[in-house]
Amino acid sequence: MKKVSGPSARGFYRKSRQRERILALLRSTQTHPTAAWIFDRLRREFPSLSVGTVYRNIAILVDEGLVNRIDFGSTFDRFDANTLPHYHFICEGCARIIDVDVPFDQAITARVDSSSGLTARRHEIEFYGLCERCAKER
Repeated sequence: MKKVSGPSARGFYRKSRQRERILALLRSTQTHPTAAWIFDRLRREFPSLSVGTVYRNIAILVDEGLVNRIDFGSTFDRFDANTLPHYHFICEGCARIIDVDVPFDQAITARVDSSSGLTARRHEIEFYGLCERCAKER
């Protein structure tokens, strides 16, 4: 990763057309894709692109706070350009990850702080079940 000297991590990396396209692609979808999905969609536009390059650029986007890495214990990490606090629903039928449209409850973190003696900085909640499509198929 080529770094440019600077005072903070954000804005620390040189601009890259590939990285800009990866970010644009992530922002254009709600599918929470894998690096392989991103690679498949960009390899014609960038013939010299490799999956490793996609991973390196995603790591920079995560470092810059522009993308979140989603790790629910699956084989491959998934990525989300929606960096605002929100919850996810994971379909146990098709493995889709869906943003849940309910207000994020910051008070949960505060309750853990006040009741446990721990210092909680953030929380994540995932919901598991069947998406509409999988529920209809059963």
